[in-house]
Amino acid sequence: MTTRTALFGGTFDPIHDAHLEIARAALLRFGLDKVLFIPAANPPHKPANELAPYEHRVRMVEIACENEPAFEVSHIEEASGSNEGQRSYSILTIEKLLSAGHENLWFLIGADAFAEIRTWYRWRDVIRLVDFIVVDRPGAQYEIPEGARVHPLSGLRIPHSSSEIRERLAAGDITVPVPPAVLRYIREQRLYRSQSS
Repeated sequence: MTTRTALFGGTFDPIHDAHLEIARAALLRFGLDKVLFIPAANPPHKPANELAPYEHRVRMVEIACENEPAFEVSHIEEASGSNEGQRSYSILTIEKLLSAGHENLWFLIGADAFAEIRTWYRWRDVIRLVDFIVVDRPGAQYEIPEGARVHPLSGLRIPHSSSEIRERLAAGDITVPVPPAVLRYIREQRLYRSQSS
């Protein structure tokens, strides 16, 4: 029987409670066997020097997923993190997974990101190879390209963003919505601290 795997990519800078809530909801609603978290090493839409180091972001995702049997963390983009010229394009990750024997791949993505799908590198190949689970956000609108297989994931409340959490951490706020073990790691590694703190 083919394993249904959803790829959940992102910078995860840091991973937070809403990421986990989205993954759990997708798992249940679409009968998935596994959610594969893929921290982006060198994302095309964000300069790497604006992110926490790749190894820290991967470790935070590993910590967050420790007690979730259906969640797995992929290091597939590690090579592109060590090569600054190599971008973390989704199509390359998908092709690596397919060549490694993965089948029936789904792609978990926010509505705001899916709205920009036509700007992605080799986007037509992406929509040919995966089914999309698109997380609806209030006010978010998107068009579905011809041939794309889209399954909306609605009804989730996602009040926080990673950027807001980083700002709160930099200000010394420790009541942020991240798993307690992740927050401990952030504090131990002194991540997201402002210059004044």
